[in-house]
Amino acid sequence: MTAPSTLHDAIDRYLDHLRVERGLAHNTLCAYGADLQRLLEHLTPDDGTVPLAHIELADLSAFLVARLDEGLSLRSVARHAVSVRRLFDFLHREGWVEPNPAADLDVPRVRPSLPVSLAEDDVARLLAAPDEHTPEGIRDRAMLETLYATGMRVSELVGLPAAGLRLDIGLVRVFGKGGKERLVPLGEPAVLAIERWLIDGRTLMLDAARRASHPALFLSRRGRPLTRQGFWKNLKKYALASGVRMDVSPHKLRHAFATHLLAHGADLRALQIMLGHSDLSTTQIYTHVSQA
Repeated sequence: MTAPSTLHDAIDRYLDHLRVERGLAHNTLCAYGADLQRLLEHLTPDDGTVPLAHIELADLSAFLVARLDEGLSLRSVARHAVSVRRLFDFLHREGWVEPNPAADLDVPRVRPSLPVSLAEDDVARLLAAPDEHTPEGIRDRAMLETLYATGMRVSELVGLPAAGLRLDIGLVRVFGKGGKERLVPLGEPAVLAIERWLIDGRTLMLDAARRASHPALFLSRRGRPLTRQGFWKNLKKYALASGVRMDVSPHKLRHAFATHLLAHGADLRALQIMLGHSDLSTTQIYTHVSQA
């Protein structure tokens, strides 16, 4: 393969590598692409090209300083630094840059902020908020119970296929970032809520929409999957109705799942698997939340 001669071509090759060979999720690719586009704009303000051989450590350091001068937070600048280092690490491994100008690029150290978690009493009130006399209420109770029982991401929740359920053994198959699959235990409250939804809610919504079936577990009145925005809107409504004063989001329920499990003695590595974290250090932050 011909080596890229400009930074623009090198970034394209790197993003292709992340997409095809690493299989990174679309949102992650967009984040890398945005960071590296800023680097390209900083180094090539005029014609949009810069030879790879001309890029030095001083150029990359100046880019990070410029981001700080623009008012970016230290956390955002650290993310830019990581994106730049990984780009040039890739180019160096491929033999396209020698030496690696980013080898000694300093990454600003950022102490991770602790995620805010709901108290167990708040979660209990939130789970009890839906009106289970309606198909929508039955569905929403099942969605809230599932989210809190598994800690899955909201995108995983709304895209959950009915075929991924193993209610007989209390497990659900979840497809996470990059299409990675994991099995997560549901727990009895979530199993019972899903069973009721399948019997008393989902079939009625399919009939109302004149649809025989749909692969998604949680459906709207139109017989189609509920959107992330739709679920978020419902969650805000239930938080208000239940008197939970904290600003509630699907991710805060994910935090609550992790924090409460650790507080009750769960194993950190088991939690890592359930959350779908590729790196244990990402999960370890919840030990600090639990101690706090």
